[in-house]
Amino acid sequence: MPGAITETDVLIVGGGPVGLAARALLQRWGVRVLLVEKHRELSPFPRSRLVNVRSMEIFRQLGLAARITAAAFAPEYGRIRFRDTLYDRDFATAAMVGVNAPVPESPVVGVLTSQDRLEPALLAAADAQVRFGAELIDLAEETDSVVALLVDRHSGDETCVRARYVLAADGANSTVRQLLGIATTGPGSLGGVTTVVFDADLNRWCAQQPAGVYFTAHGSFLPLYPEGGWAWFAPTPEEPARADWSGLVSHALGPGAEARVEVLRVQHWAMNAFVAERFRHGRILLVGDAVHAIPIIGGLGMNAGVADVHNLCWKLAGVLHGWAGPGLLETYETERQPVAHQTLRQAVANTQLLLQVQNRRRDQLQTGEAAPARIELPWSEEYFAQLGLVLGVSYHSDAVLSDNATPPEPSGSSTDYVPTTEPGHRMPHLWLTPNSSTLDTFGEWFTLLAPDPAHWEQQPTATPTWPLHIEPLPHEYLDLCGLHLHGALLVRPDGHIAARWRDRPPSDATLRHALTTLTHSTRP
Repeated sequence: MPGAITETDVLIVGGGPVGLAARALLQRWGVRVLLVEKHRELSPFPRSRLVNVRSMEIFRQLGLAARITAAAFAPEYGRIRFRDTLYDRDFATAAMVGVNAPVPESPVVGVLTSQDRLEPALLAAADAQVRFGAELIDLAEETDSVVALLVDRHSGDETCVRARYVLAADGANSTVRQLLGIATTGPGSLGGVTTVVFDADLNRWCAQQPAGVYFTAHGSFLPLYPEGGWAWFAPTPEEPARADWSGLVSHALGPGAEARVEVLRVQHWAMNAFVAERFRHGRILLVGDAVHAIPIIGGLGMNAGVADVHNLCWKLAGVLHGWAGPGLLETYETERQPVAHQTLRQAVANTQLLLQVQNRRRDQLQTGEAAPARIELPWSEEYFAQLGLVLGVSYHSDAVLSDNATPPEPSGSSTDYVPTTEPGHRMPHLWLTPNSSTLDTFGEWFTLLAPDPAHWEQQPTATPTWPLHIEPLPHEYLDLCGLHLHGALLVRPDGHIAARWRDRPPSDATLRHALTTLTHSTRP
């Protein structure tokens, strides 16, 4: 039987990018955290590779953006290329907007970097306790806590952890989700996929035309690291145990490639597509792939998980520190579940667009006529039309005070991102100084952006009750933000606008009332 019980505020289950990001965010809020990961080390596989603009904004807030960028590919790799074989010319190509070059809507640029390069940076971002090789096997909910039973996968020893909350980031096959009996909706498994990590000299066909992904008729090829290394992924064959992986990769490269292939690792995995019916069960909250498994085309899955914990962690901190009521946690599912469905639809659309390109090329080749050098892409230059989804997410919940009666539009519903200061939306990036953005004013606090800060500093907000910073907003942005001189924007710690007052506050209690309402606080 387990011996002494370890106590913590939050137990994080799962040591992938999402769990590690949650650990770093919670530690910055002063929350006691224990992360457990069933594997004995960080994953050696590249897995997720795209860190989009929004995730990089979050990592900038954690002070990690420069380190992540330094280990990533140069911006010119932010492109996809379509070829019949890797050594053929492109017949189509498209840029990854927000990765291949800066965009005016953000102070950062997304990057291509393999997950096994990203995770060490996230692990080093906090010193909260981590237990590798510890697998969660059972949960018991109590009145004011959750008791988790863990087993050491090396020794077999069992231990218990009592946490005030559990955050499950344990992947698409989540043990926590299964223990809780939470169902999922969506297509489910889309089939088996194999990733082969290999070394080969492919510079002859790729060095002058870099890309993050080369889509071919025989699988996809991905450069792994700036200094070298490749991955090939394709549907898993019927008898993978007998497969000649070196031969399969060589065949996929196509006749004429003549490259020696050295296989380093092989991983079989299932491509899943679903959204969980619930994101919360009492004091247990699920994030990332545990609640939304997103097909890989477009690189949306991991980034959606990072956004999950960015949304959730400040709410958990508020409840644990006492300046927010437990009801605030209900807004996590209300806000993030619609985004998960939107993200899944976008990933499915991405896959359909990819197939359209490949099918057009196949039809051209089957006609027996000389195929044209290029084909017209079925999308605009915006990579898979997703910048609107990445930056245009809008939340509608009790943690947002609407300032009009206009019905909300679906979040991220358009190709283009249109900056807005409507409550619920991400606060637009605006330069305050040559090196400082409005996004840099956000942190472990609410931020009040006001053209006339002194006018709002007179509000009796009892600042110690809530973490709050009041920051000046340059008058040149009044019209863009829809404000008059004495107006203000109240921005949540996750960068989304909680409330907007176009002009002077209606009363001396306006700010206090807003914070009380938004945080479900019972404090006077």
